[in-house]
This record gives sequence, structure tokens and C-alpha cells, in this order.
Amino acid sequence: MPNRLAAETSPYLRQHADNPVDWFPWGEEALTLARTGDRPILLSIGYSACHWCHVMAHESFEDEAVAAVMNRLFVNIKVDREERPDLDQIYQTAHQILQQRPGGWPLTMFLTPDGTPFFGGTYFPKWSRYGLPGFAGLCEQVAAAFRDRRADVEDQNRSLREALASLEASAGAAAAEPDARPLGAAREVLVRSFDARWGGFGGAPKFPHPTDMALLWRRAVAEGDEAARGIVLTTLTRMAEGGIQDHLGGGFCRYSVDERWEIPHFEKMLYDNGPLLALYAETAAATEDGFLRRAAEGIAAWTMREMQSPAGGYHSSLDADSEGEEGRYYVWDRDEVRRLLAADQWAVARRAWGLDEAPNFEGRHWHLKLAAHPPEDEMGLLDSARARLFAAREGRVRPGLDDKILTSWNALMIAGMARAGRLLDRPDWVASAFRAVDFLRAVHWRDGRLLATSKDGRAHLNGYLDDHAFLLAALLELLQCRYRPEDLAFARDLAEALLADFEDTGRGGFFFTRHDHEVLIQRPRPGHDNATPSGNGIAATALQRLGHLLGEPRYLAAARRAVSAFQPAMARGGGWSSLCEALEEALAPPTLVILRGPTGEVADWTARLAPRPHPGQLVVPLPNGVADLPPALAKPETDRVNAWVCRGVTCLAPAAGFDELERHLRAE
Repeated sequence: MPNRLAAETSPYLRQHADNPVDWFPWGEEALTLARTGDRPILLSIGYSACHWCHVMAHESFEDEAVAAVMNRLFVNIKVDREERPDLDQIYQTAHQILQQRPGGWPLTMFLTPDGTPFFGGTYFPKWSRYGLPGFAGLCEQVAAAFRDRRADVEDQNRSLREALASLEASAGAAAAEPDARPLGAAREVLVRSFDARWGGFGGAPKFPHPTDMALLWRRAVAEGDEAARGIVLTTLTRMAEGGIQDHLGGGFCRYSVDERWEIPHFEKMLYDNGPLLALYAETAAATEDGFLRRAAEGIAAWTMREMQSPAGGYHSSLDADSEGEEGRYYVWDRDEVRRLLAADQWAVARRAWGLDEAPNFEGRHWHLKLAAHPPEDEMGLLDSARARLFAAREGRVRPGLDDKILTSWNALMIAGMARAGRLLDRPDWVASAFRAVDFLRAVHWRDGRLLATSKDGRAHLNGYLDDHAFLLAALLELLQCRYRPEDLAFARDLAEALLADFEDTGRGGFFFTRHDHEVLIQRPRPGHDNATPSGNGIAATALQRLGHLLGEPRYLAAARRAVSAFQPAMARGGGWSSLCEALEEALAPPTLVILRGPTGEVADWTARLAPRPHPGQLVVPLPNGVADLPPALAKPETDRVNAWVCRGVTCLAPAAGFDELERHLRAE
């Protein structure tokens, strides 16, 4: 019989609905059972595209004997880390404290009935191997320790709680006035870790780090920093050449297992591809580089084709596995490729995609990379070869789709689609972004409260900091594509929620969870970037921009308090790129350009500004006839375009010609 996970919205939880394990979702039923029965909790956190989560599930959670041990000894709770990032943050941190090493997924934690972890790890095999104990035997040992050494467990729990509390107390405990030192420190950390040969930062495994590259690109554009420019363009080029990009279907996998970007971990996540789309579009627009543009086009095409639901929202991820094997959907046998292609296509494709080299996947298959750029007169043949292989691949068993719709990840893709569509003149991308935000407004915004996730139209779970901050930033991107009063109203609602429901008014910055969220063993106020940007960094930047747009000092003050709270920590090292962007705009407010006049001319001026993107600039097109404008944007209608250029509280006289506008912007 299905267990309690069958009714959940998370595809990951529902994957475990037929396990013999008596799984509970996280909630009061399971926690009460543990407390009243004084039973330890086995907490398993993962996500649907996670390869080793599948391995542990097949080995242990689907095994009747192992499940019997788990059911006898523990209250078993399964959590989707994408739906409950609050729990994942807390227990990953606890794992690092207990084990003195980073965690990962699956995360396997053993908790006392009050939710405090006393032992944990990540993947455990069914039988002892890899230097790891067999899972059933480990369960017996952990349960015995809880039963027979309870005093020691409670002592350790007190120490762990004190350690978690001290982490929070030290995070921004001594606020400082913003200054530029962290910007230079962040740049130096990235320059030192840059891989000049292959691009990216550090060695294998290698992750894209779009937030860090966005910070460097700001330095390149704002200050003419050629070293920063070279790092970004080299990295984006090498990534697009490597196998981390899907050369047939578009989009990027989560990371590369090698330093060359050649063989990825094959899962495709929405949250990577949104910021990467914005980066590829921005650099392509600035450099007129067709190769970078094609990478952006691939991300957008994959997103609209495979990830956008009929209702408008974007799905979460594609699995790394198909038919039980990682990468099986993506890799090729060379003879199969030769059979599928015409002779002239094969002649180009084998050189371009490295098929005349030794197999690069498990010693017997080829995963496509761009080994050599074909000359322009051969691009048509490569494109036709790509279409044939893509059509053939469509007949394979597809990787699993996690079709839940997460507010925060959708917001990252909405921002990427909107910015890329504006910069590269792709109205279809912008339309896709508007469809997604309209879905979130209709389904995830209920009674003045933002919800975190939905599936099949059923939304639930209170929105987190990232949901509010990322969506506010996405709405600001959409307002630069086309002004809609409902988008500005939504942005105001989200800004008010950030101040009312998340702000730490004592120390500055924003908690990850709402003030009325359930009480957990820790309440993080995260400033560091992880796989996604820091919610505090994005909130501070977006509030500053909205504050300047509307002339609202409360938003500016809250953003400044957040930047000040994290300033001392930012000055000590890397990993703060999102907050560095907020710091930069706290020190030098963004340039606001308001265009007002006849519809066609406003569109023309907007298009002429787009190919020269400046990360610290907002262009808001307001054609005649747009109503319900707030006072700060209510510029007079005219029979020809006028442009108002403002920075902070200083505005120049309106420019009545495009050349005059360009002079104003150069002066900025």
C-alpha cells in the first residue's frame, strides 16, 4: 500500500510513496509521534534529480528487510530539499558541525525527538563498502546509542544547539557603514582561483558560478576591468564548448565532474539556467559574439520547449538518470551517429564534436563537446546534423521531469528570460517570462501571502526569503520590458512583505523564514551565495532599485541596513557576490532612465539602448497612454520621446533626442 507520501505535491516524495518504509512528510503528525513515543527520527533529505538519492532508495528504501529495521527503530521523515530549503539549510549546517565536513544529498540525519541531530551522513550503502557502514547495521547502532547513551546524546545536542546559535550571533553582529573594500576583496578571490586554461574557478568538480561571473562582469563594464572581462568571457566560452552544455537540446547541466567542462553530472536545473541565460545574453549583446548568443538561444529554447508548463510556470529539473543509468539519454555510440548522418554532415560533425577522438564517457561512449569550431560555411551542415541527432534522441526514454513549480527558481528564470529577451530582441522570450509571472500571481499569491511551491495548480508552503527577493528582482526586469500596473503593484506587495515578515529589525538583513514560520532548531539569516544567489543580497539590490524607482525611503533604508549588517563578513573573503552587487549600488545608486512619448518611438529608443547593457542601469519604457503611474514615474506625455535620467536623488533635464540621451549616459 502507498505510504503517506502519496498525497504530496513533491514528485521526489511521491517517488517514495510505494517504499515499504513508513515514511512521513515533515509535519506535526510525525514530530508529535516522535515526542510522545520518545522515538528518534530518521530524516532523509534529497531531490528528484539526485543520482545518489536514487541509488540509496533502490538499495535500502525499496528493500523490505532494511525498511523493517527503519520502521522498528525510527519515525522516518522524507523531505524534498527544494520544497523545504529551510530544513535543508539547518541540517546541512548541523551535519558540517557534527562531521567536520560538508554534506550533500542524500542527507541522512538521525534526530532526537525535539529535532536536534545527534548523528548523520550523506549516502550510506546497503552493505558496507566505500569505507561506509551498511545502512541497516548503522541504524541499529544509532538506535542503540540513543537508547543506551542518552546522557551523552543530550550533552552533544546542547553543544550543537550552542554552536548553531553562535553562528547566528556572529553573522552580522557588528554592522559597519558600507565601503568599497569588499568589492576589491571579492574580485581578488575570484582572480586567484580562476583557471586560465579552462575557465571557471578552482578544479574538479567545477560549477558555473553565475553570480560570481555577474559580479566580475559589472567590474568589467563599470570600471573597464580587462582582467575581469577576460575571466567571464573565457569561462562562458569554455563552458559552451564543453559537454556541460547540451549541444543538441540546449541548456546547461548542473556541474562538470572534470576541470575541462567535458563530462557533466547530467541533471539540468532551472536555477542554473536562468542566471546563465542572462549572462550569455548580456555578454553576447556587449561583444556581438555569435557563439555566446547561440548558447543563450539554446537555454531559452530548452526552457520553453521542455520546462514551461501549459499553464505558464516553469518546471524544476530534469533527472540525471534515464533507464536507471546516469547520462544514458545524452551519450552516443559513434557508429550510431555515423548511420544517422549524411556523409557531408558526418565529416563536419565528427571533427566538431570530438567523435574522431577516443570515447570520453566510461571508456566506450561519446558525450558531445565542441572540440573544434567549424568554419562559417560548414555551420549549416553542423546545424542540420544537430537536428537529426536531436530528433533521434527524442525517441529515447527521457530523464524524469520534476514538474513542481518553485517560486524562487521560476523567478530566476523569469529574470533571465526577460533580460535576455530585451537585450537580444527576442519578444518570444519576454512573452514566456510574462506567462510565468502571471502564473505565479494567479496560483502562488493567495490572500496577500506568497507560497513557495505548486504542482497541478495546488500551491502550499509559506514562501521563503528567496521566493520574495528573487520574484521582486524578476518583476523589476519585466518592468523594463513592458510596463504593466499589476507588476509594479505586485513588486510593492513583495517589498512590503520583506520588511514586515522577514526583516531582522535589530541587526539588519532578512531571515530566511517568515516571522510566523514554525519554530525550528535554528533560524538562519543567510548572506553567503550558494548554488543560488543569497536572498539577502538579491533582496537588498531589489529593494534599493524599487526604492529609487518609487522614491520610497523605507526600502532604501532596509536595503542599507542589510548591506551594513554583512559588511564586516564580506570584507573577510569570497562568496558574497550578490551582496557585493547590493553594496555597489548602495555606494553608487543605479542610473534610472525613464522613456516617455509615442509608443513606436519609445520602443525604438528602448531597442537602441538594449545592445549596450549596463548592469547598473534601469530603463523603464512608458509610452503615452500608460495610466496609473506612481508620482515618481508620472512624467508628462509628449508628442516625441523625452528621456529622464536620474541617479539617486539627482535628475538631469529631460533629453529630447537620442544623441542627447547618450551624452547624459556617458556623463553618468
